[in-house]
Amino acid sequence: MLALLDKKNIIARPSYNRWLVPPAALAIHLSIGMAYGFSVFWLPLSQSIGITAPAPGDWKISTLGWMYTLFFVFLGSSAAVFGTWLEHHGPRKAGVVAAFCWGGGFFISALGVKTHQIWLLWLGSGVIGGCGLGLGYISPVSTLIKWFPDKRGMATGMAIMGFGGGAMIGAPLADRLMKSYATPNSVGVYETFLTLGVIYFVAMIAGAFTYRIPADGWRPHGWTPPKTNGSGMITDGHVHVKNAHKTPQFWLLWGVLCMNVSAGIGILGMASPMLQEVFGGRLIGVDAALGDLDAAQKATVATVGAAFAGLLSLFNIGGRIFWASLSDHIGRKTTYFIFFALGMALYVTTSVAGSGRMVALFVAAFCVILTMYGGGFATIPAYLADLFGSQYVGAIHGRLLTAWSTAGVLGPVLVNYIREFQVSRGVPKEAAYNVTLYVLAGLLLVGFICNLLVRPVDRKHFMTDAELAEERKALRANQPDHVVVSTKPSMLSWAKVAVGWTLVGMPLSWGLFITFQKAAAFFH
Repeated sequence: MLALLDKKNIIARPSYNRWLVPPAALAIHLSIGMAYGFSVFWLPLSQSIGITAPAPGDWKISTLGWMYTLFFVFLGSSAAVFGTWLEHHGPRKAGVVAAFCWGGGFFISALGVKTHQIWLLWLGSGVIGGCGLGLGYISPVSTLIKWFPDKRGMATGMAIMGFGGGAMIGAPLADRLMKSYATPNSVGVYETFLTLGVIYFVAMIAGAFTYRIPADGWRPHGWTPPKTNGSGMITDGHVHVKNAHKTPQFWLLWGVLCMNVSAGIGILGMASPMLQEVFGGRLIGVDAALGDLDAAQKATVATVGAAFAGLLSLFNIGGRIFWASLSDHIGRKTTYFIFFALGMALYVTTSVAGSGRMVALFVAAFCVILTMYGGGFATIPAYLADLFGSQYVGAIHGRLLTAWSTAGVLGPVLVNYIREFQVSRGVPKEAAYNVTLYVLAGLLLVGFICNLLVRPVDRKHFMTDAELAEERKALRANQPDHVVVSTKPSMLSWAKVAVGWTLVGMPLSWGLFITFQKAAAFFH
């Protein structure tokens, strides 16, 4: 069984249909994407003793929220630490380890709920689950880039779209499971953790065992690599992971990702309360601030706020595949120029729209902003492959994800503390976000400058042909020493592709349907 995980045993034949790999990647990313939906557990866990209301000994939501912080700290750190290991051992072994970490994290957390030990939740879901997030997130990146050298952006966009969509499936599923398992003596979280642990483990194992990697020198059927002299933004060489961080390009892209994510993630977490506080009763046709509404009116406004968050999640997901695919045609650098230039203009626009009580303009601006937040995640792996080559792109991407860990702290801290500072100085809540929006526009300006400074990697950093040959010989046994051109996929292989896409498409469609239902309340 262990031999099935070896990298040398997952090299595909020339007849293998490369379109089988994206559904496998989606199976893993849709599973680990539930990290975004963990807030669905906060309220039930905060009254796991009191059942209907918090009781002495119950956990505070702020205490539980450390799981969310640990997720993204360990996602970035584990991706950085184990990225090179992934390149050496292949995506299947990494996917299996990710399944054990992510699924096992749910089991450990279930034990923590059962025994009421908060450290087990932090360890299970936060630390071990966070490591599963990191390995699961980067496991398909280099694989997809090697299978789709002609469509790098689109390929990684399809997979990373799954990470954004995981909460669309997981959050409503968890909510229904908790209601089903709830009893007069239990809020149903323990049983829900066990159920989700099994579901995600099975889905991730299925995805991992579907992974194949192309032989060295493999090319898609009918595709000829574009000619390059090595001086353009798409390189013909390969940089070793141990040398990538020695280049200015790595740190410039680190800044690009960090600034883009900091601006987006800070708003994503505060989107619903921001809309409610800025527009208050105007969301339901009442000319009054939020604090002046009665309980029923506030409940209606809260429903609109939740619908707004659902609407943003749709644009976040759509932006991942749209912008990443577009980058294949206009280039990665140009794509990020659009992110930063348009983003700065839109943050200023939202401030003006909030002050002018223009709800439609405010909502439209944030919807576009969230497409670029998601698109930034999906486009960065292809940007790395263009500059550093595909040989170690998974490991380099893993190290770059430390920018995400940094942004996961920086963005929310900026948004929350600037707002609190403004309110403490007597600024009305509906105006307290104006300074924040300008600060976030400033972050995008920093990202714009970083992207502007990106140049092709100096040839001195690339591996020589001899070094590359030796490295590939060490990484992969029994590889051909000539270019392998794929044969035209058979009808049977296309039938397998249809089955694979159906299996991941059904839960994704259900999640989209639920999210559309929630978002529809906004327009009502």
